Amino acid sequence: MVINPLDLNIVDDIVISALDEDLGRGDITSRAVVRGGVTGRGSFMAKQDLILAGLEVADAAFGSLDPYLQIESTATDGDSISAGKIFARVTGDAQILLAAERVALNFLQRLSGIATITRKFVEAIDGTGAKIVDTRKTTPGLRMFEKYAVTAGGGHNHRLGLDDGVLIKDNHLAMAGSVAEAVRRAREVVGHLHKIEVETSTLEQVIEALDAKADILLLDNMTPEMVGQAVEIVRRREGPDSRTQTEASGGINLGNVRAYAEAGVDLISIGALTHSAPAVDISFKIKPA
Repeated sequence: MVINPLDLNIVDDIVISALDEDLGRGDITSRAVVRGGVTGRGSFMAKQDLILAGLEVADAAFGSLDPYLQIESTATDGDSISAGKIFARVTGDAQILLAAERVALNFLQRLSGIATITRKFVEAIDGTGAKIVDTRKTTPGLRMFEKYAVTAGGGHNHRLGLDDGVLIKDNHLAMAGSVAEAVRRAREVVGHLHKIEVETSTLEQVIEALDAKADILLLDNMTPEMVGQAVEIVRRREGPDSRTQTEASGGINLGNVRAYAEAGVDLISIGALTHSAPAVDISFKIKPA
């Protein structure tokens, strides 16, 4: 499993912004109740079975307030953690542990939630040859983190942003007038290294896109049966060594994802990996060291 690396400079910027939002002028409760200079030891424990993601981000939350503070973990991102397991600890000034606690947990619970649901989809299609990929349906400002969490769960990243690839969707088609015209215009502008993907919602559009020499066909909101027909059209037109990839998207859930995979698509994109993944339950308990 390949987990895409995080850009640590961006991590620091996002984490510092989150700490500023939470701390404001300072943690008045901890300053009032906990004596300065007292050392505490905090433990992260999984309250449910989960796939871990976000340790570096949580570590940055503590490190931003004290550069000598580091999380010591017995696990790494992508690991399966059982309910009740303590998987990481951090020791340092108790006031700092309390100040960074919520930001560290928010990131860790959110990203582990994405990794956990992604792993369920990946396991559901095991052995089919299809790949689970994400979408741009991410939390504004947190796309890098959330797409990282998808890879920690065993999934793959679709384009990171609008500048990362050509995907001609229904609204583009409406403005261009046809699949053929949209692809023609794209070919005139983008470089030869860019692949062109076209969203299709009917078998007629699939044929149009093939005629226009699209590189990837996005089979949008089709049933598994229709997807199978579309895949068969591609294979019949281009043979078993076809380089045209197919991607199923829309209305896909854990109950039907294997049917889509078994229909023969190369990719299955699922917005719910990032826009609907529930945060997992992780506790952080501090005791005097």
